[in-house]
Amino acid sequence: MPYYIYKINAGPTILIKNLEKLAAHDEYKAAQKQVRKIRAEQLDNNTASYKIIFASNELAAEEQLMEHREAPIIREWEK
Repeated sequence: MPYYIYKINAGPTILIKNLEKLAAHDEYKAAQKQVRKIRAEQLDNNTASYKIIFASNELAAEEQLMEHREAPIIREWEK
């Protein structure tokens, strides 16, 4: 299964995200190297985030990225 690199921009609502596939790699190290390079070249005013996702195909990767997850509950001792 390949590693996909996606550019994620905020959509009109919290539940909707604009996804743009940038690349796909067979090895994690190659994907990690590319995404680090992209993040280093990112402009300060650019609010997009870049993620690596491991999935069987593009559709599965996009479904995982669009999935809304609750924020973790931080306990007092974890602060």
